[in-house]
Amino acid sequence: MTKFNTRFAPSPNGYLHLGHAFSALISEKIAYKSSGKFFLRIEDIDIGRCNKEFEKNIYEDLSWLGINYQKDVRRQSDYFKNYEVYIKKLRDLDLIYPCWATRSEISKSNDTVLRLKTPNSGEVVVNDLIRGDIVFENSELDDLILLRSDGTPTYHLCNVIDDYEQEVTTVIRGEDHISNTPRQIHIQQALGYPPLEYAHLPMVLGQDKKRLSKRHAATSLDEYQSEGYLDVSIINTLARLGWSGGKNEVFNLEELIRDFDIKEVQKAGAIFDLSKLDWINSQHLSQLDEAAFKAELMPFIDNLNLDYSDYDQLDDLIEAMRSVKSNLSLIAEALIPYLDSFKEYDEKGVNKFLVGSEVTLTHVILMLESLDDWNEAIIDEHLAKLQEELELPTPKMNQPIRIALTGSKFGPGIYEING
Repeated sequence: MTKFNTRFAPSPNGYLHLGHAFSALISEKIAYKSSGKFFLRIEDIDIGRCNKEFEKNIYEDLSWLGINYQKDVRRQSDYFKNYEVYIKKLRDLDLIYPCWATRSEISKSNDTVLRLKTPNSGEVVVNDLIRGDIVFENSELDDLILLRSDGTPTYHLCNVIDDYEQEVTTVIRGEDHISNTPRQIHIQQALGYPPLEYAHLPMVLGQDKKRLSKRHAATSLDEYQSEGYLDVSIINTLARLGWSGGKNEVFNLEELIRDFDIKEVQKAGAIFDLSKLDWINSQHLSQLDEAAFKAELMPFIDNLNLDYSDYDQLDDLIEAMRSVKSNLSLIAEALIPYLDSFKEYDEKGVNKFLVGSEVTLTHVILMLESLDDWNEAIIDEHLAKLQEELELPTPKMNQPIRIALTGSKFGPGIYEING
């Protein structure tokens, strides 16, 4: 089997978003499935735009998703002297030249940059595992800037050198980098490096088929973690972006590693559907045993500062509420009526079920007041009789009771509610 050495190379100038996570996840799985290596590289060469807080966030998000990388993380800012060596090599080979054009012309300054001499004829062929061979005519490519006027190397030069020195064999990244690839191949050829394989993943799009942004859904991994989506749910959803292989729609990490094949990834944009993530998260929550589910939920309950010290049915309540919402944050909020006094009603639920149900609720109150023994079986029996007498469908009977007691139309079975 061919070994794939891959890398994930984010710039710490913002929080990781779903597109980043998509690339990191696929890169890692491809490497480890082939017994190769997966590297993390921090591309912080543009020091003015980079932030240590964002770099810290990169490590935290990858850890949360269980994405493992080689211990020797490479930070580009530590390699300025190294890049200068390669600039000198290209200068000695007469493959770069100073240029005062472009922006300096406009600003009327005398700043200079160093550009790579690009062949005027011939073509560059990108070997892409997803899209096949992509051909670029050299005559359509400009001479790439390798050294800025301030003396710092550009992303393209550092990227190529880093890939070579880390022994990367396969570059997996978003399709927005396709236009960068032939330019980087020119640098590889100038430095005498062996060719790499590429896989340009489809862009992550919203439901309107435009690039995913805040108007579609949360984009940063931090937001999904704080909302209470499980790491396995994010991985499951990301893997399904543009890939329809495998045996099951809902799968764990081991099944993903077993079934994933990058050649099965589609070329077209990958549509991110928040409702699909909600459904997948609900499925994974349902597969947790009671102890694991409680352990996942308790931090979200505690964040609400709810006092449950005197509530002796907490475990039963948590288990009963497992499926009422799609993420842990919403499930915790749904517990408020049981652990604290609620301050507002679900307006839609009130209008749909409570308004006009005054007579029904009056009958329910009178029935409950008449009972000497309150237990599930007895309440169930008397409510069933009352429902039959009033000739009501189940929602018209149960939902007004639930909303009156909890303020919400979501909750456990009506007989489990402890008002």
